[in-house]
Amino acid sequence: MTESSEWLIYRGAGEPHGGMARLPAPPPWRDFAGRDAESGDGSEDRRLGIHRHLAELHRPGAEELEMINAALYLRRPLLVTGSPGAGKSTLAHSVAHELGLGGVLKWSIVSRSGLQDGLYHYDAIARLQDVQIAAQGGGPSTDGAAPGAAESIGSYIRLGPLGTALLPTDTPRVLLIDELDKSDIDLPNDLLNVLEEGEFAIPELERIADRLPNREAEVLTADGAKVRVKDGKVRCRAFPFVVLTSNGERDFPAPLMRRCIHLELERPDHKRLATFVRAHLGDEAARAGDDLIARFLERSRSELLAADQLLNAIHLTDAAAPPSRERLADLLIQRLDRPR
Repeated sequence: MTESSEWLIYRGAGEPHGGMARLPAPPPWRDFAGRDAESGDGSEDRRLGIHRHLAELHRPGAEELEMINAALYLRRPLLVTGSPGAGKSTLAHSVAHELGLGGVLKWSIVSRSGLQDGLYHYDAIARLQDVQIAAQGGGPSTDGAAPGAAESIGSYIRLGPLGTALLPTDTPRVLLIDELDKSDIDLPNDLLNVLEEGEFAIPELERIADRLPNREAEVLTADGAKVRVKDGKVRCRAFPFVVLTSNGERDFPAPLMRRCIHLELERPDHKRLATFVRAHLGDEAARAGDDLIARFLERSRSELLAADQLLNAIHLTDAAAPPSRERLADLLIQRLDRPR
């Protein structure tokens, strides 16, 4: 095997071989092996970095701190705009970590997302199927209630990320509504009332509340816990810390803007990028990748790039030691606004 191909795991030769044994550990932000019931999903390490104590030496700018704290004080959503990779979604994880607010609830927006997706899902088809199976002698429902009974309806309701964030708790949850600008035209307006009132109703439970024990039904949350909902209404006690992110691809209606605290994240400078690399890969990698950071900044003046592309390039060129480090870095850091 030539020196130029030593780092290659897949060689394209068509012959099976044991190259997977040489594959090194994954990048820290792509390591899913440690997930279990006790350690959680590992999202904090992947988002903030396994060396995040090094990043804490660098504080966010004054304006960023002021806007985050304004949203906390005023119990208002924080609308964060900026280019891809500027750290918009990481901000939610940073606040949750520092203030001990638990795992971040995430609602990733796509063009088909509607308000209902964020609040709750009622699986009427599964309930009907269970009733039909039980009627044919298939036995009781999974929660021990008589098939089709009012008590069992909660088994078919799962709260979404927004619905879970609005549960009555003593301390707020952190909710990340990611890439709101990808939604259809109605969602920003549909969010207004829920974000203003901090509550919503589940009609399927409201209709049968008088037939439920203590007028309560047990439902699942977005993160898999079981909670009781009374009278078919979810009302927050502590308004969640809501972070809405946008890449600036569209304008939002004025009623939404006036209900939010708006933070515009500037493109990261050399110091901030080095801190980002240090948090995920450590001091040595940040020093070794200093030239790639400088090159990334130079290109970002005229090209749309994302910071996680830089992270990929520094990790791979350090871990795999390819023969052409700069060439591989350029292949990994491709402009996001290039013509398709």
